[in-house]
Amino acid sequence: MGYVKGNKTLASDIAQEVFVKVWKSLEEFREESTISTWIYRITVNTCLLELRKKKYIQPYQEYDLLPETQETSHPNKEKQLKKMYQCIAKLSKGNQAIILLELEGLPQKEISEIIGISHEAVRVRVHRIKSSLTKCVKNDSI
Repeated sequence: MGYVKGNKTLASDIAQEVFVKVWKSLEEFREESTISTWIYRITVNTCLLELRKKKYIQPYQEYDLLPETQETSHPNKEKQLKKMYQCIAKLSKGNQAIILLELEGLPQKEISEIIGISHEAVRVRVHRIKSSLTKCVKNDSI
C-alpha cells in the first residue's frame, strides 16, 4: 500500500502479480535466504517495476478511503497518518523500501538481506529516515 500511496486496486493487482511470479519461480529458489526474504525481494522489485513502468502518481486526497479503525478513527491520527505517507513518498526509492519494510515489522537483519546492504547500514538508515519523517510530519519539510 505504501508504494502505491493507498490505491487498494493497484495494490491488489501487484499482489496478484507477485503471487504469480513466486509460483512460476518457485523451482528457481536457491535457499540462499529464507523464503520470506525471497518473496519480499520479489514484491519490492515488482512494486518498483510497476512504479517505473507507469510513473505512478496519485493525489493524496484518495487517502480519505483509508478504513476507519479504533486507532485511526481519531481525526488527528488520520491526518498524521496521511501526512506520514506523503512524507514517505518524498523519500528516495531505496529509503522508501527500507522504511516500508520496517513498518511491516520485518527484522532489520532481513531488511538488510532484501535490500542488499549491511545490517549496520540498515540500522543507521532506519534511524535517519525516522528522524527525517518525524521532522517532515511536524514541519511539512523533508
